[in-house]
Order: sequence, then C-alpha cells, then structure tokens
Amino acid sequence: MRLFPILAAIAVTLIIYLFVFDRESLFAALSPPADTEETTVEAPEATEDSLMAADSVGVIAVHSTAREVESAVVVRGQTEAIRQVDLRSETTSLVISEPLRKGSFVEQGQLLCRLSPGTREASLAEAIARLAEAAARVPEAKAKIPESETRVAEAQALVQEAKARLSEAQINSNAAVKLSEDGFASETRVAATEATVRGAEAAVVSAEAGLKASASGLETAAAGIEAALAGVESARASVAAAEKEIDRLTITAPFAGLLESDSAELGSLLQSGDLCATVIQLDPVLLVGFVPETEVARVQMGALAGAELASGDRVQGRVSFISRSADPDTRTFRVDIEVPNAELTLRDGQTAEIVIAAAGAKAHLLPQSALTLNDEGGLGVRIVTEESEALFVPVTLLRDTPTGVWLAGLPESADVIVIGQEFVSDGVQVAPSFQEIGQ
Repeated sequence: MRLFPILAAIAVTLIIYLFVFDRESLFAALSPPADTEETTVEAPEATEDSLMAADSVGVIAVHSTAREVESAVVVRGQTEAIRQVDLRSETTSLVISEPLRKGSFVEQGQLLCRLSPGTREASLAEAIARLAEAAARVPEAKAKIPESETRVAEAQALVQEAKARLSEAQINSNAAVKLSEDGFASETRVAATEATVRGAEAAVVSAEAGLKASASGLETAAAGIEAALAGVESARASVAAAEKEIDRLTITAPFAGLLESDSAELGSLLQSGDLCATVIQLDPVLLVGFVPETEVARVQMGALAGAELASGDRVQGRVSFISRSADPDTRTFRVDIEVPNAELTLRDGQTAEIVIAAAGAKAHLLPQSALTLNDEGGLGVRIVTEESEALFVPVTLLRDTPTGVWLAGLPESADVIVIGQEFVSDGVQVAPSFQEIGQ
C-alpha cells in the first residue's frame, strides 16, 4: 500500500479546511515567531459583532447586476436541400440519349433521359386513322334520321286514313242495319257493310304496325348516331393514350438544380419505375433543427437565425417553418430556416450549430464554478443576504459562453458566492470577501 499519496491527500484537505474555516489559526502558524521578550498586550473587549464574525464562515463573493441579454434558442441541426426528386421512368424502353454526369447543373425542362419510341409512333398513327374513320360514320348516321322521320310521318298519315275509312265503314254499317230493320235494305247489304268495317279495322291495325316499325327505325337511327359519337370518343381516347405514351419517352428536369447521380446510361433498359436521375435544389438551402418542447414557444415565424457549420462558415437566414407535431421519439419540433445559397457553397447534410433569435431577458453573467445543487438536485447559486447569511436561489441557465454562464432567476442585484458555496447551507452566517468578476 502506498502511504505517501494518502498522507499528501490528508495534508491538502487539512490546509483547505484551515484556509476556509480557520484562516486566522493558519496565518498565525505561518507567521514568524515573536520576540523572546515577554510582552503583555491588553486584549480588546469582546463585542457582539466580533463574536458573530468569529462564528461566520469565510467565503468569496462578487457583486452582480442583471443585464439585458439576447435569449437565443440554440440547437444542433444540419443543412438540407429545399427540393430533391428521383426521376423515374413511366414506361419500358431503351435509353437513346447520352448520359449527364453527377454534379452537373441542369435547367428546368432540360432533357435528362430520352427513350426509344419503338412501335409507339405506329400505334399513334393507327389511333389517328381510327379517329378519322369514326368521325366519318357520324354524318352517315345523322343522314338516316330525316329518312326515318319521313317514314314515321307517312305511317302516321296511313293510320289516320285507315281510321277515317273505319269510321266511314261503321257509319254505313249502322245505316244498313237500321234500314234492314225497317225493311228498306237487304241482308246482303248489311253483310257487305259489316265486311267493309272488318276490312277497315284490319287496315287500321296494319297502319299502326307500320307506324311502330317506322318509329323503331327512327330509334335505331338515333342509336346509330350515339354509337358513332361513342366511337369518336373512344378513338380520341386511344389517340390521347398513344400521345401520352410518346411523351413518357422524354424525361426532363422539373426544376433547376444539380444532378446528385449520373443519368441513365446510353443503351440501358429502363423499366417502369427505374431511376433516370436524381435532381436536388440547393438555392435556397434549409437549415433543419429540432427544438425541445420547452423552447419551441419562443421561436417565431420569420425570426432571424444564424448558424456555424462544422467547416467554420457562418450563414444567416430566417425561420420559414415550425412544426406543429412533435417527433414521437425525441419529443422535439422541427424548425426550418431558409438560407440564400446563390454560390452553392452549402451542401446537403452539413452539421450546423443553429442560433435562433428570441425575446431578450434579464440575466447575470457569473463564473460557471458558482453553480451548485440543493438537496433536491436543483441547479442554483448561493447568495449573501442583507443579514450576511447564505441563501440558495434556483436559477435557469440561458447560455454558456467562454467568459461565464448567463443565469436568470436572481434579483436585480445580488452578492453571489463564487468560492465556498459548497461549505455553507441556508441560514449559515458568512463573512464574505468581495472580488471583481473575472479575477
């Protein structure tokens, strides 16, 4: 067992104890011995203040006054392209265009992949011919309508004529029957008139049948027109489908940006859903951070924000989006900051420390060593009250800087213990020695 480290630790602990709690004894032990001559010194009269000072604990404190500080929200995040799209084929064919290499800048509408048409142009010509044929059938179908209407009119006239003859025959028959009853007409005449009635009735039935046939022909003609028009619409749909299939042979950039991957190689077979190219837009670029739920209420739309990238570059923009839904795993809210990137110096996926401006607050700038914990584990500092007693005050850490920490929750002016706060508790009498902040 090594004895020297243990003895050294005990000695250091004893010196610290004497320096904090019994500094006078320590100084007396280190002071040079007095003259050997016996000197009698009259002891001063003990007072209440001297007795209280003898029971006080010596601490080092600073006078601190609250100052206005910009209470920014600081989060870590990364850059993200404002747009990114994978352009995929909607049909199956061979690539017949030269590829563009990744990193190339493309304009909106610029050709990325052209596919072989194959038999698609012939299919389009066939669909156009069918459309012309269907359109030619429409006048022919419409021409049958007047003819059918004429036949209907003739049949209606025949029906009216047959009904008139039937009415005449019935009148003659009734007259013959009355004359026969009075003995002025023979039975033969009565039978003849009845036969005429039966013939007139048969003529009416025949005329009505002809009218029905003519009406059916008119309906057939109207149905023929509908069929012809339907054939035209079907042919037009076939033409549109053939034209759309040809349009799918050309894949263009939907917006100006950079190629993140090579476009499809010449001669390669693209099937439906295969990747032609990936295009990203980096001007402007997004800074994406995830703000804790305790801080998200302080972030406002349009707020000024800055960021320092891992490369050391600094950029500035404004908040363009604040999520209303928290991430279920981290309970944080996504915040987007739009940053101009005309020179394309920012890339997708760079790490950034983001500072979002928020409303200012009163705070004290104190050494980080002044922080301590109470019995419940709360963060705070100990101050010296007007009665020279130690008092724990909980604080909120706003920001950490190289010169100290900004703390909120203290009074406007406070005497904060910076050395010795761990050796006192609330209500303990202290004898503070004050120093300037930064010493």
